[in-house]
Order: sequence, then structure tokens, then C-alpha cells
Amino acid sequence: MVKICDVNNHSYSSRHGILPGDILISVNGNEINDVLDYRFYLTDRKLDLLLSRNGTEYSVSIKKNEYDDIGLEFETYLMDSKKSCKNKCVFCFIDQLPKGLRDTLYFKDDDARLSFLMGNYVTLTGLKDSDVDRIIKMHMSPINVSVHTTNPDLRCKMMNNRFAGKSLDYLKRFAKNNITLNCQIVLCKGLNDGDELLNTMHDLASLYPSVNSVSIVPAGLTKYRDNLYPLEPFSPDESKKIIQKVQNFALLCKKEYGSSIFFCGDEMYLKAGMEIPSPDYYEDFSQIENGVGMIASMLDEFDYAFDELDEFPSLPRKVSVATGNAAYKFICSLTERLEERFKGLEIKVYNIDNDFFGHNITVAGLVTGIDLINQLKDKSLGSTLYIPRTMLESEGKLFLDSMSIDEVSAKLNVKIETITNDGENFMRSLLGL
Repeated sequence: MVKICDVNNHSYSSRHGILPGDILISVNGNEINDVLDYRFYLTDRKLDLLLSRNGTEYSVSIKKNEYDDIGLEFETYLMDSKKSCKNKCVFCFIDQLPKGLRDTLYFKDDDARLSFLMGNYVTLTGLKDSDVDRIIKMHMSPINVSVHTTNPDLRCKMMNNRFAGKSLDYLKRFAKNNITLNCQIVLCKGLNDGDELLNTMHDLASLYPSVNSVSIVPAGLTKYRDNLYPLEPFSPDESKKIIQKVQNFALLCKKEYGSSIFFCGDEMYLKAGMEIPSPDYYEDFSQIENGVGMIASMLDEFDYAFDELDEFPSLPRKVSVATGNAAYKFICSLTERLEERFKGLEIKVYNIDNDFFGHNITVAGLVTGIDLINQLKDKSLGSTLYIPRTMLESEGKLFLDSMSIDEVSAKLNVKIETITNDGENFMRSLLGL
């Protein structure tokens, strides 16, 4: 049962007298508990709704087209509270945050519904058999799963959850019922690397094509790890060996299944000092939001837009870009091409060290407002400072340290604009087009 908070004017629901404050109990005899129930059963052309008003039940019948909305609004997007993570993973980034940040940053999400709806990664440890049955019945696909290892005992150890190994059985059930899975392995030195990684890749490859892709990314280690499991970052040489191991196994998968399945994150290539593979290597870019193939995609988009550009910037023009250590050289390679082509264009690229979280953190998305201020306050920034959109939360206003983009702009006395991880958008923004 879910409470209706609003009813859209002139909708099916308003025409049938449904009011804000009413309780939706069921649709066509199916109990409604959250957004998945509601959206799944709403696709029927004829709906018999059971509702309650002030404790008295009443019924409404609606005839509509298959994908028409009936105009009900609820208190939250999920029509329910988010499900939090019960694990205590040895690499958990949230456990490595300093105190004093905004409350939302400390919430550990592990909600399979958000995996399907928003692309979040889930561990499956919070699921019950009934949850798995519903996923299969509704064919919620794809689902993004944090696997880390298929060794049950090791998974329990890494997640500090005695049920973490048993939940691996759900992968097989999903595969048997044709649920697509995009999986993630957060690699921790001395735990799930080496032979454990090889065994995990073997196990996941056996579930192809349900297991559509698997990303291998290094654990992010901040300087706030007191009293946490002792983890060390991978060295450049160790990163190179991991990439070679994954690529060799992926090559076997390509021959056997027609897909590489396994892909290392861009951060690992940058750490190893290795060239990023071509866009074709990443197939359907199913893991791009996880930092896999992002640079290859951005370069491909930039190259195409660069060659097809039929507009010219107003020159002279002086702007700046701030990014993290990992992408600094790559960003410089793009801006140098623009400066060479357009005389009178000057682009300063600034490499921001992550003093806030520690220098093991090199990705641009974790750069904070205070680090931007401290490291750019005396620099030449031009008319506009461009930053990656990923530095800000979903609404595009706050950095991780809760400083707003307007505060940073005022401190640096420069206009700040964001750029998405799109090569064409990057180029056109810097050119002022």
C-alpha cells in the first residue's frame, strides 16, 4: 500500500475521483508496495484499482492505452524508502570519508530497484528469495552487480557479511532466467587479485551471455583509513600485469563467445602508463558510467567533431580547465590540438592534486571545491574555468566537500561552467560555440 500525494489535473485518475491522501492498495489484484509494482502492473489496458480513503476501501476501473500514465504522484520516486547496504566491505569508499560532510554522502545504497532504474551497483546480499522471484517475474534487466569475487569464503571476508557467499547463487538464477548482468570487480591488492581474479573471471564467463560485461577497477583509497582493513594501492607495474592478465583472458572469451566480456577501468591504464584501447575494443560501452572506455569514447567523439567543425570561435579567447591527475595528460593532448588549429586560443589546463582525500585519489570526479580554491587562487584562469560535470552532485550545485559551485566561483573570481564527458561537448565548450 502506498500513499498518493497528488493527482494530475485532467488525468484518468482525476476524472475517476481519486484524491491526494488516498491509499493505493492494489492494481488488478496485485498488491502495490513500490514503483516497480506500480509501473509493471500499470501497463495493462484495463486497470481495476483498489484504494482506501479515510479507512474506507473503494474501487476504480480505468481503460487506457498500454503505456498511458494515469496521473498519480507519490511522496518519493521509489514510493518506498531506499534499501541500505548491510555489508562492511574492506574497500568501502563511504567508510573512508572524513566527518562533517553532508548526511547524504554517508548513506550506503544497496537497492536492486535502483540498479534497474538508475544503474546503481548492488551486492545482492540484501535480497530475499521473494525479491529474486519478483525480479525474474518482472524481467528487471539489466542489473548491475558488485561481485568482486566468486569465491564464497573470500566474498564473506571482503564484505564482512556471512551471507555474502550464498548470495552468489542468485547470479545463476538470474542467468537461467535470461536477466542481463553487468558486473563489477573492485580489485584489492592481496585479496581478490592474482589467481582469485582469474578464477572469478572463469566463473563469470561461464554465465555468458547473461553476464554481459565485467569491469575491473582498483579500490579507491583515501587518506582516512585509520582502523580499517590494511589495503595498499597497486603500483604502475602491478597495474600493467593486471591489465595483461585481463586482456589475455578477454581475448580467449572473444574467440569463444564473440565478446571480450572483461574490461579494465581507464584509471588502471593511466596508472600503468599504458595506451587506452580503441573504441572498438569496448564493444557496446556497457560499463562507461563505471569509468571503463570513457577516454576512448571521448577521444572518438572529439576526433569526429574536430574534423567536422564548420564554425569558428571568436578569437582571441582565453579559458582554463581543471581536472584530476589521472586525466591531466589526456586533457592536455586535446587542448593542444585546439590551440594549434585556432591561433589566438589559449587554454590553461590545471592538474588538481587531491589534498582533501589524499593523493592516491586521482580521478576528476572526486576533486573538491576547497582543493580548486587552494590550488587555483593565484592562477591565470581566463574568462571561464571549465570543470567536469562529475565533480558535482546530481543537481549540479555542490562538490563533495559541500562547497557550492557559486562559492568556488566567487572565491576564484571567475565564471565556472561544467562539461560532460563528451568529446564534442568538451570541444565546443572550450571554443565558446
